[in-house]
Amino acid sequence: MNEVQGPTPTGNSRPYKSLAEALRAHRIDPVNHDFIGAVVEAVGISSYIDRGRYIEAIRRGDGASLHIGKTYTNGFAEDEQVVVAGRTLPLQPSEGREPYFYVTHPSELPDVPAAAKRASGTRAAAKPKAEPRAPRATVREDRDYGVCEVCFMVRNAAGRCGCD
Repeated sequence: MNEVQGPTPTGNSRPYKSLAEALRAHRIDPVNHDFIGAVVEAVGISSYIDRGRYIEAIRRGDGASLHIGKTYTNGFAEDEQVVVAGRTLPLQPSEGREPYFYVTHPSELPDVPAAAKRASGTRAAAKPKAEPRAPRATVREDRDYGVCEVCFMVRNAAGRCGCD
């Protein structure tokens, strides 16, 4: 989880009006939106700023700003406990932003099946499941029509060869 620090690639940054706007602009998986919203609410955020590769979430009180990326949220103190849905989130040490810690978003967790991750998405019209396809027909076995005793060529389906 190496995080690049600094301004956006164009050299400037822009504020977002809401978390939803920021998440859409950064194309963060919709499966993670509720989780990120709960984290932001638990910490207390006053504003969101585009920083190119991540969203900077400025805290209302003391503490470092959060960096919200596609797969992680970084900027927690070691002794900080973030509770989401009655569960304390496991914090992992940051590789690119010491001494802070980060949490991984649910879409990146290996124990969540892919079908469950996608089922909670907010798509307007879901496609119906496709019917299972019939197994493909296998190639027929080559038939043996015999070998000509004169020229030793393989006979065709009519029983003839090149010397007939």
